Amino acid sequence: MQLKLFRPATFAVTLAIAFAACKSSQKKSAAKKPGATQSQSALKEENKEVDFQAFVGRLRKAVTARDMNTIASMMAPDFGYSLNPEKSGPGVFQYWDENNLWPELEGILSERFAQKGDFWVAPPQFADESLSYDGYRAGIRRINGSWKFVYFVNG
Repeated sequence: MQLKLFRPATFAVTLAIAFAACKSSQKKSAAKKPGATQSQSALKEENKEVDFQAFVGRLRKAVTARDMNTIASMMAPDFGYSLNPEKSGPGVFQYWDENNLWPELEGILSERFAQKGDFWVAPPQFADESLSYDGYRAGIRRINGSWKFVYFVNG
């Protein structure tokens, strides 16, 4: 019995199928290029603590859904929502509704958080003293061992 060698055309097709099934190194390097798309690493917080990441994820989800019960359970009792005039505590949801601040809150919470003193703040520009950022900002702080949403203010 005599073995037949592959025909050149059969060999070429087999080779083409094998290479098509392999992932290209060009695709891998293109995906790793910074700035090509907004990567997960660009959105990751400076705070790598698992409980912080979970807290921020739950808060973002609750704000998107406007789930006031969940948001309230995540807030500090003296939650600050206005600097001028100073307002804190009850009335925050009514204030956000009356001033149409839900979209602004959702936008700020979609930003990365950076540390500023005892607080973790978004957007990260607020943590940089050289920028003199005075727009809307959100603050989170650990209180009695738990993360709490402590303010969302402007100015």
